[in-house]
Amino acid sequence: MNEKMTVQWFPGHMAKTRRLIKESLPLVDAVCEIVDARLPESSRNPEIDEIVGGKPRIILLNKCDLADDSATALRIKRFGESGIKALPVDCRSGKGLEKFGDAVRDLLKDKIKANTERGMGGKTLRVMVVGIPNTGKSSFINRMAGKNRAKVADKPGVTRGNQWFSIGQGIELLDTPGVLWPKFEDPEVGFKLSFIGSVKDEILDIQEIAVRLLAVMRDSYPGNLSERYKIEGFEDMEPYEILELIAAKRGMLLRGGEYDTERCAVMLLDEYRDGRLGKITLDK
Repeated sequence: MNEKMTVQWFPGHMAKTRRLIKESLPLVDAVCEIVDARLPESSRNPEIDEIVGGKPRIILLNKCDLADDSATALRIKRFGESGIKALPVDCRSGKGLEKFGDAVRDLLKDKIKANTERGMGGKTLRVMVVGIPNTGKSSFINRMAGKNRAKVADKPGVTRGNQWFSIGQGIELLDTPGVLWPKFEDPEVGFKLSFIGSVKDEILDIQEIAVRLLAVMRDSYPGNLSERYKIEGFEDMEPYEILELIAAKRGMLLRGGEYDTERCAVMLLDEYRDGRLGKITLDK
């Protein structure tokens, strides 16, 4: 399984994407990085700091409604301590995105002041949007651009082929030229990404993924499991035994009375991804 995931997550165009991003950086004033609030570290490309360099950055912790609020608040504090502005948002509903414009202007206040002193106070602020697949980059751009989803007209100094979108408030977004992919040596990062659906289920052993998720839930969020599936006394059980216990509770049986653990695994992952298991953060 790990071998398959390695193939899936090391596409050859990553080097090209890295080069294109670096070439486009001089065109923007700041970088907006989208991460999944449930995996605020594992859903980042570890090379992003080196790629972006000293460019001002804002991080959006997307799908915050599915993450542990206290863990999100702590992560935002940690990002702040490292000099990066971070906001909890939900790009599908729009929650928190009303703060984006002010956050960008606050991040670039020195740039705005310098522009004003040069008689260019109304100069458009440009922000590049980056993020690995399935963190919500497209949802963010669609939500912010709205009716202005059409490509912004070509301008001098704008690399041909880059997609620019106006979001009003004197801000334009540059969709990343190419796709950033996570690059991990730690298999646990791969499993965490599979929990949230960032690795295609078709190439995975669904039961193995479900069992690993249950191990995390048992150790960190046992109350969520107990409340959702009405199970008790599972704290000392092996994760596969917990899967069988849930299958029994849900009446998922095969002919002969065996538990349908595969069907149960699919249900468990679907319910986790939909937020029906409660607010859960997998990166601690």
